[in-house]
Amino acid sequence: MTMTDTKARIRPAAVTLTPGAEARVAKLMENAPAGAIGVKLSTPRRGCSGLAYSVDYVTEEDRFDEKIETPGGTFYIDGASVLYLIGSVMDWVEDDFAAGFVFQNPNAKGSCGCGESFTV
Repeated sequence: MTMTDTKARIRPAAVTLTPGAEARVAKLMENAPAGAIGVKLSTPRRGCSGLAYSVDYVTEEDRFDEKIETPGGTFYIDGASVLYLIGSVMDWVEDDFAAGFVFQNPNAKGSCGCGESFTV
């Protein structure tokens, strides 16, 4: 066995954050409430398609969450949601009428008409 055989492979993050999403995480952390250690993405059951994207402040680390260090702060992915999100790209989009996180999720088999929820 060579030394290269014993090295752990670096696993890519389940979700890729665009520069826009990273900048928004930084902005959120600048204005975070006391005790917040990062921002967390989860996929709670709701909406007409079954699952929705939810981004919230987190005050404590869960050992099952995936942790991604960004230039502006720590981004967590809920451990129970990772399988629904593998390979996704998260972006922050703003225009004259709306602003919000937008997801390109290769695991989503369908979504509702308003884009608020998805199914896998």
